[in-house]
Amino acid sequence: MSHWLQVVVAAPAHSSIAGPLTYQSELPLPVGSLVRVPLGRREVLGVVWEVLPDSGALLEMQTRHVAGVLEGLPPLSATWRKLVQFTAGYYQRSLGEVALAALPPQLRDLSSVQLARRLKRPVADTSHAPATTNLIALSQEQTRAIAEFDADSRPALLFGATGSGKTEVYLRAAARVLEQDPSAQVLVMVPEINLTPQLQSRFAERFAHLGKERVVALHSGLTPAQRLKSWLAAHAGHARLVLGTRMAVFASMPNLRLLVVDEEHDPSYKQQEGARYSARDLAVYRAKIETEDATHAHGPCRVLLGSATPSLESWQATLTGRYQRLTMSERVAADEGEQGSLPTVRRVDMNHQPKHCVIAPPLLDAIAQRIARGEQSLIFLNRRGYAPVLACHDCGWKSECPHCSAYRVFHKIDRTLRCHHCGFTERVPRACPACGNIDIAPVGRGTERLEEHLAELLAGVKRPDGEPPRIARIDADTTRLKGALESQLASVHAGEVDVLVGTQMIAKGHDFRHITLVAAINPDGALFSSDFRAPERLFSLLMQAGGRAGRDARHSDASEMWVQTFHPTHPLFEALKKHDYPGFADQQLAEREAAGMSPFGFSALVRAEARAQDVAQGFLNAAAAQAEAQQLTGNGQVTAYPAVPMTIQRVANIERAQMLVESPSRAALQRFLSAWQPMLFETRQQAEFKSLIRWAIDVDPIAI
Repeated sequence: MSHWLQVVVAAPAHSSIAGPLTYQSELPLPVGSLVRVPLGRREVLGVVWEVLPDSGALLEMQTRHVAGVLEGLPPLSATWRKLVQFTAGYYQRSLGEVALAALPPQLRDLSSVQLARRLKRPVADTSHAPATTNLIALSQEQTRAIAEFDADSRPALLFGATGSGKTEVYLRAAARVLEQDPSAQVLVMVPEINLTPQLQSRFAERFAHLGKERVVALHSGLTPAQRLKSWLAAHAGHARLVLGTRMAVFASMPNLRLLVVDEEHDPSYKQQEGARYSARDLAVYRAKIETEDATHAHGPCRVLLGSATPSLESWQATLTGRYQRLTMSERVAADEGEQGSLPTVRRVDMNHQPKHCVIAPPLLDAIAQRIARGEQSLIFLNRRGYAPVLACHDCGWKSECPHCSAYRVFHKIDRTLRCHHCGFTERVPRACPACGNIDIAPVGRGTERLEEHLAELLAGVKRPDGEPPRIARIDADTTRLKGALESQLASVHAGEVDVLVGTQMIAKGHDFRHITLVAAINPDGALFSSDFRAPERLFSLLMQAGGRAGRDARHSDASEMWVQTFHPTHPLFEALKKHDYPGFADQQLAEREAAGMSPFGFSALVRAEARAQDVAQGFLNAAAAQAEAQQLTGNGQVTAYPAVPMTIQRVANIERAQMLVESPSRAALQRFLSAWQPMLFETRQQAEFKSLIRWAIDVDPIAI
């Protein structure tokens, strides 16, 4: 007897395969089963999405047969499928693309024998071993936050100052869930891979009584075999605690009871390729549907978002009562339980400093004093490389990338000009390629040049042992090799570095115990950006960077954050000086509400790429005109603005354009995008747009 199944497979973006395909199976298979099915000339992995009732119409269909079943794997749960379905619909992608991207790639290549071998590997059952008892004492604020979280059922935002002990609250909340239910699972998400090992070691230590196999990681830095092993452990319910980056929001966890999203404001939670989903927003949605699932007899699934500088969307949700707000404003020292204080913020007015000076004399003096006392300083500049541009002052030549509308960055260490957009790299020319002048010079500064300059400025300064200061740099260039970041961070923690220079990758999440001074060298660029989110990102980054100072209570009173700026009276720096996030948020929300921007309005960007800019813009404008003709905009509920070139309009010889679509109603925007999708497909088929390379919809974009 044949059974007819609807199977979801991964299909190329914008292909004609948008939904499930129908296949026959000799065996009855439950919904959620993983199967191998023929697709064209290939055999691909698929997920059984629906079992169709027998009908005469099906008997007459020429359907292909399921090629095989991944035996031994429990079916994917109804809540997991609902999460995937919602993601595909909301972010305007195909169901198969989202579903298959959420599964470990190695599942597609394993034979039944190989899978059976991996499933047989035993996991020691130590889930009833006694929990660790040598816990540090909680502060009053931590105790109150945990009690308030337990007493509510709404999504919770833990608004905690840097160093206030948010991680300890996560650990206690997770421990409570795992103790109450021997099958419960917890998902903890961090924005970036480099924060995962640090947090994983703390969680692994705290939950060592569960057994080593019960705490697993899920992120793109794992090998395919490691990722598969972690996923299988989570899917089978063996892994009680999963730590991961944004991809982990799709982890198959049948007994999920708690989701923690650390640094919930971080832009890294928004996927920038393929299905452009927000893992933070999906975590909130997943907790909701897990709670609604009637099979969970042991209470709701909770979500806990944490940040010292919450996203304005989450902050607004606490003002309207949709989210619960838990506040921890006081610092605690991780070891002693003492109360610390936030660093003093000092603004340096660069208008009153020597012309062209990079490090203001008062700041240089403060760094020298720290070195002499054996303390550490962190210098933050969000621009890697030696200099952003190499230029000839005779003829005006600049190191433009021949493939992008951007400059190639000068990297002095390996003497290269490197484009950070397309990767095109060349050796630095001996003379100007345009006029032959040998006196070509770097313009501007990156972390590499800043590191060199600091070494010159601090040449006469001595450490307490009489040795010269040790300066280190951490950015994407110095951490390319596997294990490089870990070893560099270890040397900072060990006190082997006096001055640490770096980009935003060192400004977030790290618990440096001996840093007492943090300096932001050139933060003014974001103050006047065309992107309405730029001030929010800058304030968050500066607050996070400042939070690296004085994390040890013994040094916190003397800790400082220095900000070099040409606009010292700007409201953003006024709020930063007072560590006043609520005041900054109120001012930003008032501006956003007046302009109808998120979280008071909703938007999507439609991007198009072609060999010619007029083709990319023409495609978007033609599709918008068709939508207007069909009256899809709902009597003005949705506004589609004319297409414009993107900020960096050419990357790797591809021209890029974008169109902004806005609406005061989320539902109206979703209705418009769903109805507009077929028109975008039709417009693409027109002769004048045949050369279009690709197009994509980005719902709730984080940068405009």
